[in-house]
Amino acid sequence: MAETRRRLRSSTVVLGGMGVLAAALSACGSDPDRRCVDRDSYEYFNGYKIVADKNCSSSSSYGKGRKKTGKTKSTNADWYYDADVSGGYADNGTFSRSEAVDRGGFGCSGSGSGGG
Repeated sequence: MAETRRRLRSSTVVLGGMGVLAAALSACGSDPDRRCVDRDSYEYFNGYKIVADKNCSSSSSYGKGRKKTGKTKSTNADWYYDADVSGGYADNGTFSRSEAVDRGGFGCSGSGSGGG
């Protein structure tokens, strides 16, 4: 009886450990959460105004420049990573994708390739 109980406990520990390892590996490999925001729209209490994703180019991870959004309006849109989102605004994030990945948790720092 004691041997069966001991075997059950050890298999539970192994299975639980494998779950934690799988979660850690998948978190490091995934892209951080991102929102397309207008860099010129920052408000102290709200953060950056979220704009349509089409305003941010996914081909480059650095400054996108201004894009026309209407007849006279233009937006200085860029991806904003790991932000707190509320009411159409994003705050407390970063414009640096690599920084967002580094602060992702569970040993992600320095484990990825430097893409570019």
